[in-house]
Amino acid sequence: MGDVNGIPTPPWAGEMEPGDFISTAPTYEVGKLFHLFEKSQYKHVSGTELKYYFYNPLKQSTVARKKLPLLVFLHGTSNALEGDVCINYTGAELYASEKYQKSLGGAHILIPVANEYRDEDGKVQGFWSADYLESVHSLIMDFVAERKDVIGPIILLGNSSGATFVLRLMDTYMDDFDVVIPVGGTALGDDSVLDKYDEKGKYLFLALGKRDEFHDYEEELVPRLPRLERMKHCFIYTPDWVRNGDKGVASIYFGIEMGQHCLMNGVQCNLMFDDGTPMDERLPHGLTGWIADVVKELGF
Repeated sequence: MGDVNGIPTPPWAGEMEPGDFISTAPTYEVGKLFHLFEKSQYKHVSGTELKYYFYNPLKQSTVARKKLPLLVFLHGTSNALEGDVCINYTGAELYASEKYQKSLGGAHILIPVANEYRDEDGKVQGFWSADYLESVHSLIMDFVAERKDVIGPIILLGNSSGATFVLRLMDTYMDDFDVVIPVGGTALGDDSVLDKYDEKGKYLFLALGKRDEFHDYEEELVPRLPRLERMKHCFIYTPDWVRNGDKGVASIYFGIEMGQHCLMNGVQCNLMFDDGTPMDERLPHGLTGWIADVVKELGF
């Protein structure tokens, strides 16, 4: 297979099954729900300032539970440079939709934004790193403290480098968070860290495509699977193919092929295809259904 419209054929295209097709864009509309998100600024005691977006479900509908979960989405590298589109690229936008909110039973959403910029060589700097751990943790905890009567469990979701960052947040401040959902990342702590998940009753939803262009599934994740499978609360989602809502094999080309890495697009589809069937039969109601079940298990 050769280039199509100047875009190279994905390196994995020859492995596709007969009848499969390549899908080059998500099927959902980007930006449709941006108006539901508010924007603010946070200043940490260290002097670090962070922009953030948030969604308040109490402004949109009446919910039965007094305390609702907080979904904290951490974006991938360069996404902060896209302005409000970062809301979508984190995977958060559709989680403010009426459909997803109903499935969740209601949820607050918080989107911290890194202070990214391009240097004189055009390389992205200021992306998520250990330097942000303290300030982002403080942002989250202060956000919750101001809404302590209406926020319950805290759920961290991260995309790509954001996946690495949410795992580091959980490792560093495990007592403060309840669930972590890294998407497209393998930076798990060692077995002693996973032991702490079990001891403290924490939940892990690990999502990584087996053909992720940035992470070698066989080398980086397979050796960890035996321990992960023994965890008390761990859901492992490692699809053979990352697909879009139209069931096509996902391809995204930005100077390099990354369609199988961008599993967060599937997460934004709630791990459901457009025809209503789940991307994984273990998740009949998608990720929102899994989150809703966990929230109940946590007593909320």
